[in-house]
Amino acid sequence: MKKLSYAVSALLLAGALAGVTGCSQSPTEQTAANLVGNSAKTDSATQPSLNIRFVDMDSIAANYNLARDLQEAQLRAYSRLDNAQKQRGAEIQKLAGEIQQKMNNNGYLSEASYNADMAKVNKMQQDAETYLGNLQRSQEQELAQLTMQLHDSINSFINDYNAKHGYDAILLRSSGLYFNPALDITSEVVAGLNARYTKVAAK
Repeated sequence: MKKLSYAVSALLLAGALAGVTGCSQSPTEQTAANLVGNSAKTDSATQPSLNIRFVDMDSIAANYNLARDLQEAQLRAYSRLDNAQKQRGAEIQKLAGEIQQKMNNNGYLSEASYNADMAKVNKMQQDAETYLGNLQRSQEQELAQLTMQLHDSINSFINDYNAKHGYDAILLRSSGLYFNPALDITSEVVAGLNARYTKVAAK
């Protein structure tokens, strides 16, 4: 009990001594301390504060009309390619079936006539590969142009938007683990993007 009482007394004494030390500074010491304190406050006040905002690209992709148009163009491109593959494949399969049926019925009177039909099948396969390859490359170029247009549109708007608001940085939501929701400007960006977007007729 005496030890506990002594410990408490020691803490009170230390506090009292600190108070006395603070109050017993000479005018010169007090002036120096004030100058140091004011200097620290001034340095803190002149430190620039980082003014940032963020956007959610998933939300922009889902709500920006140009991004939606790009997604629709991708679906159309895949659908055209798939339909073309099925159509050419069905034509080749049909001719191959006719040849097989003709063979089964002993319809070929010579090897030359059989070879001619097989050459026709091979030619159809080569033509189909060439056509589908050209179609795929054409669609990839079209989608690449639309993707570039999308990126350029977003970057251009962000630059114009930030010129008016003067933020130090506009980040992607995916670049960090946590952002204060109050810093989210996604809805403003989407509204601004859609306001200045004019849809081009689909090809």
